[in-house]
Amino acid sequence: MATIHVDYLGGLRSDCTHLQSGTHINTDAPTDNQGRGEAFSPTDLVANALGTCILTTMAIFARRDGLELNGSEMDITKVMSSEPPRKIARIIVDLTLRAEQDGNPVMPDEPTRIRLEKIAHTCPVAISLHPDLIQDVTIKWMVAERV
Repeated sequence: MATIHVDYLGGLRSDCTHLQSGTHINTDAPTDNQGRGEAFSPTDLVANALGTCILTTMAIFARRDGLELNGSEMDITKVMSSEPPRKIARIIVDLTLRAEQDGNPVMPDEPTRIRLEKIAHTCPVAISLHPDLIQDVTIKWMVAERV
């Protein structure tokens, strides 16, 4: 059974529907490759998939220790190759993690941080990407601020 249905809209744009939820994402070719850059490009989605897979997988394992990674955030930079063939050469993920336990900000102990950081490098997307693609992942832990 299909996971995603895609309708090509023309003009290098597609409408993608996640069949289980009905959620839509549009894609557009980037401006440096004949597109309008008005939506995620397919390669943007690959970079996004890596970053969100890292964070989601870490959050799944953090829950096993009674931790929630609420308030965590990341910046993702996709770098395309300068030489043909056109491909993603590097994905830079700058991740700032904040943890809570029972609703209170905490700093996980070092063994927990080390284990979660190892998980970041072995999430399903990370291990599915071609080994030539550089995955530059930086993780910084901060104590969540109470609001």
